[in-house]
Amino acid sequence: MQLRSLLFVPGDRPERFPKAAASGADALILDLEDSVAPDNKPAARAAIAAWLADRGTVPCFVRINPLDSDHVRADLDAVIGARPDGLMLPKAAGAASLRQLAELAGAPLPPVLPIASETPAAVFTLGSYGEVGAALAGLTWGAEDLPAAIGAATSRNPDGSYTAPYETVRALTLFGAHAAGVAAIETVYPNIADTDGLAAYVARGRRDGFTGMMAIHPSQVAIINAGFSPSEAEIEHARAVIAMFAANPGAGALKLDGKMIDRPHLKQAEALLARAAAGRK
Repeated sequence: MQLRSLLFVPGDRPERFPKAAASGADALILDLEDSVAPDNKPAARAAIAAWLADRGTVPCFVRINPLDSDHVRADLDAVIGARPDGLMLPKAAGAASLRQLAELAGAPLPPVLPIASETPAAVFTLGSYGEVGAALAGLTWGAEDLPAAIGAATSRNPDGSYTAPYETVRALTLFGAHAAGVAAIETVYPNIADTDGLAAYVARGRRDGFTGMMAIHPSQVAIINAGFSPSEAEIEHARAVIAMFAANPGAGALKLDGKMIDRPHLKQAEALLARAAAGRK
């Protein structure tokens, strides 16, 4: 499953589901948690189950409520039978949370995308996801719940960049995902109107090693997809790297276009072409 863009949609707004599905997002995240008031959760569960029964080809995750909430049991009862393509688990705290979720569900689960950084304790479990890597669709983080949990004023500097503690959490999530062998998904960009800022944010995420990103509005999807898709120039360069090593199978380092390349460059090139191929399917 390609996950360049994952678009949030409130579960109690089913009239928005078709527009979200037509946005070009690689997957939808049908939300039962923060965007749905407690009184509306039963209607949201019913709307999501109905949509999943006849959703077409767009992959759909469901963000359930946290494991320690009063709502998670009803969430699982409502949606597991409707066979979502994945579950998003908020306030996850490492591999133990995935095991707890599986036990609570009492049935085979689809791939799970944990939001892995929303509590202070969760930060110290980011290295454990490799224990349950086969159960994961990826790993992502959030920059809102954690500062609220510790009484911080904000996670951001005046220019919108993250302060040092939250840059640390972002980096740990990134490395935790790659250590587990799963997709590293960047968190949302909240300023919907700032398309230039979003493009820069996407470029930074891809540069650092994230492979996709969550969106909060359909207008963000095209920018995210473009930013996380290899360009033609990148594809041609990757092919040249692979061809160079194929022609020199015993070499550890070679020169291409006046620059040294070695085996890590070959690995990067192979991964880039795999992403490009996934994007064409």
